[in-house]
Amino acid sequence: MHPAITALLAPRQPVGLPVWRSLWDALHAGTLRRGEAVALLASLATSPPDADTAEALLDSLNERRPPVRPVPGGCVNVVGTGGGPRTFNVSTAAAFVAAATGLPVVKTGARTYSGGRGSFDLLELLGIPLASGHDDVEEALDRHGLAFAGYFVYPAELALLARAVLPLQLREIGRFVNVLGPVLAAAPATAQLTGVSDPGVLDLLRRLAARRGGARVWFCTNDVGADELTGFADDVLHPADGPPVRLADLGLPDVSGSLADLRPPPPGTDPVADFHDVLAGRRGPVATHVVCLNAAAMRVVADPATRWPDALAAAREAVASGAASDLLTRMRAERSGRRRAVAAGG
Repeated sequence: MHPAITALLAPRQPVGLPVWRSLWDALHAGTLRRGEAVALLASLATSPPDADTAEALLDSLNERRPPVRPVPGGCVNVVGTGGGPRTFNVSTAAAFVAAATGLPVVKTGARTYSGGRGSFDLLELLGIPLASGHDDVEEALDRHGLAFAGYFVYPAELALLARAVLPLQLREIGRFVNVLGPVLAAAPATAQLTGVSDPGVLDLLRRLAARRGGARVWFCTNDVGADELTGFADDVLHPADGPPVRLADLGLPDVSGSLADLRPPPPGTDPVADFHDVLAGRRGPVATHVVCLNAAAMRVVADPATRWPDALAAAREAVASGAASDLLTRMRAERSGRRRAVAAGG
């Protein structure tokens, strides 16, 4: 058994940078056995590693990846750790609304590992492709002001681990990918809003984000366990390098609601039509407020000098005017048009 895996298993011992380097060398060389890969992912999925181990893990992966190519003008990312109560995909809806206000957005995400639909699952249903590289990101930003970064932003070692455990479903052991995903992904963004469903990992994520540097990262938590701002719970914003701020102290409009207002579409409902309803404000006032609140937070984390009421008003206008829904329609139509062109050419 590789020393990294032995140390991660009980009783746990810190895993240093040289040991992580040795593990990735073995993975790339094809000498890491399938059982070792399964044990590694299972251990990481059971509970996040200690802070020193996580820092060494992040450093060992970052030193192997190519440098991030900056996007002119700066962009903001919105992403969550998953877990918690099931809701419709608030962060993806907020990305559309924020982009419709003129804020450039490069969103990262993943498939779900805990049921429901992750952002990648939803985008597949919508027919919107993931960017496969920086050129795709820049093209999408030029055309729409919104890009969905694909797997290229994650360390290549994650894909190698996934292949190493086949045919075992990563859904069963992929929790750590969601939990640490917001700090593992190297998105070409200058700011990031990160929803955290489990407050127990907040300190670790803040420490890792501060260590990584680069993008300005704010985390958000609440007392209902959702990985997004809600407006009706006790929402708290946690800058990676500053004191926490309670949303209730910002003087924003109060909203009475519950998680039932954010429920995913029921079985038998067309998820594409439902997502159009979300962006058009037809999901109800609470759902609209929650999406606009997260879009406003994206604007503020991108430029902290922005007044919250102004950011919220801009997001509401993007929904009320149909700009957010129109953006979704254009992006879907573009993909459909390209498919028809390819079929005609073939």
